[in-house]
Formats: sequence, C-alpha cells, structure tokens
Amino acid sequence: MILGPMALQALQSSGVAFRKILSHFPEELSLAFAYGSGVYRQVGPSSDQKNAMLDFVFTVDDPVTWHSKNLKKNWNHYSFLKVLGPKIITTIQNNYGAGVYYNPLIMCNGRLIKYGVISTNSLIEDLLNWNNLYVAGRLQKPVKIIAMNENVALRSALDKNLKSAVTTAFLMLPESFSEEDLFIEIAGLSYSGDFRMVVGEDKTKVLNIVKPNIAHFRELYGNILQENPQVVYKIQHGRLEIDKSPEGQFTQLMTLPKTLQQQINHIMDPPGKNRDVEETLLQVAHDPDCGEVVRLGLSAIVRPSSMKQSTKGIFTAELH
Repeated sequence: MILGPMALQALQSSGVAFRKILSHFPEELSLAFAYGSGVYRQVGPSSDQKNAMLDFVFTVDDPVTWHSKNLKKNWNHYSFLKVLGPKIITTIQNNYGAGVYYNPLIMCNGRLIKYGVISTNSLIEDLLNWNNLYVAGRLQKPVKIIAMNENVALRSALDKNLKSAVTTAFLMLPESFSEEDLFIEIAGLSYSGDFRMVVGEDKTKVLNIVKPNIAHFRELYGNILQENPQVVYKIQHGRLEIDKSPEGQFTQLMTLPKTLQQQINHIMDPPGKNRDVEETLLQVAHDPDCGEVVRLGLSAIVRPSSMKQSTKGIFTAELH
C-alpha cells in the first residue's frame, strides 16, 4: 500500500490518527479516504470537529474476501447480517442502494466512526458514468486520501469525475461568476434531489461545506480550471467567465457522464420519438432553460439512489 501523492486530490492525510484507524482493517484497499465534518471544518450545527463522527470509504477489489477477513477481525462491526456470511453481505452491497455497504457507529481508537465498503469496479463505474453519484459525489468535495494503490484506471476515473463536475456546474451557471459560486454549485451536485436534504436536513449544508474550505476546493479544481479551454479563470480576482453560446454548451453536454446524458434525453424526448442522445443534447444546447434541464437530470440520478441507500441502512445499521 502506498500513500498517493495525487495531483488531483492534493490533500494529504493529516496523518497518524487516520492511519491508526486504518490498521484495524484488512489491508487490501485500492483507495481509502475520510470525508465530512470530522475531517474538514464546517460552519453550522455540525461544526464540533473534535467530537464529530469520522466517515470513511474503503474501496476493495474483492469484496467477498475483504468482508470475510473483516468479519474475522471486526465481527461486532456488522449488524445481524453477519450471520449470513461475506457472500450475502457482498450481494447486499452490490445489488441494493448505491453499491456501498455501511457499518456505522463503531468505536475505533477512541473515535466514533462510520465506514462504507464499495468495490473498485463499482466506484470506477460511478466516477465515469454517474450511475448514482453516491461515492462519486463525495469525491467531488475535498476528502483526505489515506491510502491508495497504483490503479491507473481508478486514478483516471477520479480525475474524470472532477472534470465532469466542473462541466456540469458550468452548464448551470451564468456567463460570469465567482469561484465561490462554482464551488457551491459543485458541492451541491450530489444533493440535487437528495430526499434527505429535501426532508429538512440543514438547507444551508452546502454553504457550510464550501465557505470554510474554499482553499481546499481551489486545490482540488485549480489545475482543471486553468487547463479548460472553455473558461477564462482570473485567479487574482477569483472570477471565471465561460462560453455560453449554443456551440459551447453543446460541447459541454457531449462530455457529460453517460447516465446524466441518458436522463436528459429521457426528460426531453417526447414519447414515441426515440431520438438519439446527440440530437436531444443539440436541442438542449439551444434551450434558454439548458441549466434547469441538466439539474432535472441530476435529480433523476440522485433522488432514487439516496432513497435506496438510506433504506439499505436500516438493515446494515440499526438492527444489531
């Protein structure tokens, strides 16, 4: 296992505390990261960083083997599902919700933690195509990479996910905007239509994530913005200008992740027409409501996956 100096996730682990927690788990991880208010300062009700629960995601090449080893090491982490064994746990992980199996409310090294397990292949699929934007959405915000192996496909997918986040945000923003506007839009992508946010979780959550962490967002997205031919990035002033012509928007729409393109096509395609995706995207590029159509497409991805994942949580969490 190596600690990855990643250009795109240039946020190194603050070190020993996270790695000590990692040492309690089987080692075969293609990626491990920590996220949320226990890692990065947030304003608002969940701002007590010292006592906040630490959230982790562990990405594993072979979930059955990993869960098998973890059941031996950490039997008490699992709900009643543990009696069904690692194969059933992996089936539940892969086939229900967003491909993540969570063990919450675990005491580890004196800290309360929650950890999700996802297969490397499922994560790569989500990063590239935005099948459900669940873990891909987490990785559009600053996270702390604790461990990472030399999986080229995974690294490339992580980079593509960030580029897709920028392009999608551009389509929903005006011609000129601030860095903060952009980062708020990006941080909100995975909340578009998320029923937990709609049902009354702190409405200002996105602002609470972005405002104290502008520097971390800049670190994550700075190079992508400087290299993007469709944006003028005035770093000194923290301002950006983008091409909002139909041609510019069409170029952006054509590079969106596949699932988002399909959802846009589904929204715009009248019954019986069966137009191809490219034809629909050309129409959307000329539509004054282009940004709203993109937002509806996002909601169609995020809402079902967040509901399914939360339902799965009842079985993997509460019923110990």
